[in-house]
Amino acid sequence: MEMTVKELAKIVGISVRTLHHYDDINLLNPSNISESGYRLYSEDNLDRLQQILFFKELDFPLKKIKEILDDSSFDKQEALNMHKKLLMNKRKRIDQMIQTIDQTTRHMKGEINMTKEEKFIGFDFNKNEYEAEAREKWGGKTVDHANKRIYNLSETEKKSKEEEMNEIFRAFAEYRETSPESEAAQSIVQRWYDYLNANIDYEYTLEVFDGIGEMYVADERFAKNIDKFGKGTSQFASEAIKAYVSKHS
Repeated sequence: MEMTVKELAKIVGISVRTLHHYDDINLLNPSNISESGYRLYSEDNLDRLQQILFFKELDFPLKKIKEILDDSSFDKQEALNMHKKLLMNKRKRIDQMIQTIDQTTRHMKGEINMTKEEKFIGFDFNKNEYEAEAREKWGGKTVDHANKRIYNLSETEKKSKEEEMNEIFRAFAEYRETSPESEAAQSIVQRWYDYLNANIDYEYTLEVFDGIGEMYVADERFAKNIDKFGKGTSQFASEAIKAYVSKHS
């Protein structure tokens, strides 16, 4: 039985806007269009959306997810097995951390004594083996935002960098009623691209930058934060970035 975009959004728990965006970038196209022009989604669409969201949990950009799912060699069962390993590993760490909280509470009440090491059971700052395997198989370069350079700054320097970033998004907000392809808009995008490559310890290629722009509208958390500068800022910034990438590719 086919589903409308609203029905699919309700089942999955994501926004209609996100599904529209996935259709626009050919990541998830509806199986049919009704005579009235409404998008209609099939069970196969539902399965593909599940895979999209699993890969998003691994921080893959939407463009990369599309490449993976469109590859004729993609194995759904293999991917599901990998996702299961990752989730089980995550559950194990969460269970350990809950136990550490319980033990810490008893320690604070004087009921037990904890060693220094026991206070940190469950914390894991290393990449787990399954995540590494998944990234090696599908990811090539990861899109983890390695912020080591910023972490090493002083508090004053961090505040300065944060204000510089806010100024850029205030500029996006100021020009959000103009064309994203305008000279002013593209100048702001250039500032943002330069900022990322200068301050984040990661190589922001045009492909990665394009993926970031897509997240500004596809990920509600990004959209909500960016739209604090002004409603519609996230959409404008996303379109301006896409225009920049298209022009420089």
